[in-house]
Amino acid sequence: MPTNLTRKLLAAHADAEPGAAGEPIDIRIDQTLTQDATGTLVMLALEAIGLDRVRTELSVQYVDHNLVQEDHRNADDHRYLLSACRRFGVWYSPPGNGVSHPVHQQFFGRPGATLLGSDSHTPAAGALGMLAIGAGGLEVALAMAGEPYRTTVPEVWGVRLHGRLPDGVSAKDVVLEMLRRHGVRGGLGRVVEYHGTGLAALSAMDRHVIANMGTELGATSTVFPADDAVRRYLEDQRRGDAYVEWLPDPGATYDVEEEIDLETLEPLIATPSSPGNVVPVREVAGRPIRQAYIGSSANPGYRDFAVAAEIVRGHRVPANVSLDVNPSSRRTLHDLALSGHLAVLIEAGARIHQAGCNGCIGMGQAPPTGGISLRTVPRNFPGRSGTLDDRVYLCSPETAAASALGARITDPRDLRVAYPEIAEPAHGAGEEGLFARPLPLERAREVRLEKGPNIAALPELDELPERIEAPVLLKAADDISTDEILPAGAHVLPYRSNVPKIAEFAFRDVDPDYVARAKDRLPRRHVILGGRNYGQGSSREHAALAPRFLGLVAVVAAGFARIHARNLVNFGVAPLAVDDADAIAGWQVGDTIRIDRLRERLREHAAIAIVNVTRHGEARARCRLTDFRTEVLLAGGLINLVRERSEA
Repeated sequence: MPTNLTRKLLAAHADAEPGAAGEPIDIRIDQTLTQDATGTLVMLALEAIGLDRVRTELSVQYVDHNLVQEDHRNADDHRYLLSACRRFGVWYSPPGNGVSHPVHQQFFGRPGATLLGSDSHTPAAGALGMLAIGAGGLEVALAMAGEPYRTTVPEVWGVRLHGRLPDGVSAKDVVLEMLRRHGVRGGLGRVVEYHGTGLAALSAMDRHVIANMGTELGATSTVFPADDAVRRYLEDQRRGDAYVEWLPDPGATYDVEEEIDLETLEPLIATPSSPGNVVPVREVAGRPIRQAYIGSSANPGYRDFAVAAEIVRGHRVPANVSLDVNPSSRRTLHDLALSGHLAVLIEAGARIHQAGCNGCIGMGQAPPTGGISLRTVPRNFPGRSGTLDDRVYLCSPETAAASALGARITDPRDLRVAYPEIAEPAHGAGEEGLFARPLPLERAREVRLEKGPNIAALPELDELPERIEAPVLLKAADDISTDEILPAGAHVLPYRSNVPKIAEFAFRDVDPDYVARAKDRLPRRHVILGGRNYGQGSSREHAALAPRFLGLVAVVAAGFARIHARNLVNFGVAPLAVDDADAIAGWQVGDTIRIDRLRERLREHAAIAIVNVTRHGEARARCRLTDFRTEVLLAGGLINLVRERSEA
């Protein structure tokens, strides 16, 4: 039977032919990616499990999130990460080298490989024909130790593209169209695989844009074929020898099928405060803006900056608009300088920031109170920008640049100018990247890990109890994001290596009294109620670990985002998905919840009765886990289980 590319990639990295969707599968991991917001916990986990040397083909640690060095904390973490990379045999990408996803694509990505990353946008590497999956840091640490990634076979969602994008429309509008159709839950349990004749006009970096934001659909990953466009890209990066063709078989079938006629697309925009709130730009045109932001892992290519430069060429941005340009990598910044596009942006009034995530993760560049910010970033969850009442819209570089000129949301087609043709650099010109290479094993063993005063060991966690009787301390709405559970930003992320301190920010913007209530009960446990898609967004495991440190033992919700559910399990918190959301709709903060025979029911993969003692109500829930994941949860988390097995 003709096979799609996703199943080919799975089969090449599993010991047996992949079964039906939902069946367990163990995947060998070739490469790993960590970034500094999650990487410190990864390195602490490697210490905890006693790893001597990473066992992957390649592991890379990027410093791209926490670049604001207002005191010693971030600088100390950078130093610790460098020492840990030298100790464990990991490549190190220092501050200013660029955002992990485009830099990894430029220097390390290869068709046919698997990549596991402690960043939810790791699937961007699917642009090269890789199977790339975002995961919690503990699972990435296990992959670095040579363990397979244990998961379930996804559904494969085939999206056939045909036609060509019209002037004023770009790759960002393709993925925004997917979000317009399906929202932030449409990809749950699926890998999105693009195919069809329309691929011919999409470059590898265009595909990166689409694969990156496939995460916002809730998808496990996004996959593109490794075809001539990928070959040309790798040759441009002077890595043509890494190219291997990976294509779906002619006539391959998919679990779910869809078509997009690229010719019919128009500029789209996601309105506040969800990537799923997508409308045509023309519907919101004319609204005044205060910021236009170009860059991030969602629009990191040379073309994304160059097209903005061509749109603003010869003009000045009004004084009441901040045009923020965030180069994605040193190499891209160098290419923009050589081509003259950087000078054009500067002359137009752009503010040029260092290569990194920056404002996308709330590290500076926050918009003013009440002012609209147009951003080419992947997410606009409430407050993620750093401004609590932010009004962040997600759009293409074309829309952002066109809107900056008039200080109002503008359809780029309305400029009525010749649409610029952007030629990619003929080769990967200029900066080679400032990586610290892994040390030979004997030298690595002599490296001392350098820990500043803000770096603490991971807390000890107890095993899951057989019986829970505990109060509800918080009730969350549908689609609560990990940004709302544990905020990012310059005031929070510097404590990522200090769990007791970062826990003080848990649910800060949702319920400011949650932490105090939880601390008053310690060491006793508590429960949280959630809606649908609990924990969407970032892979940051602090959103699971911080509440766990404060006594969280179970989340009872209508449904969970994939990565966050796994992170909860990795720290010994039971993610209990109720069969009927209405059964818990009337339950409130302060109610007492009782669960009997929890460990027994988990081992049996059976329904779990959840009793609301206060309201005399009952709901039935399930914790849909493989046998291995069940053992992780029962042990109180992944590190506990690894320790138990190593001591046996």
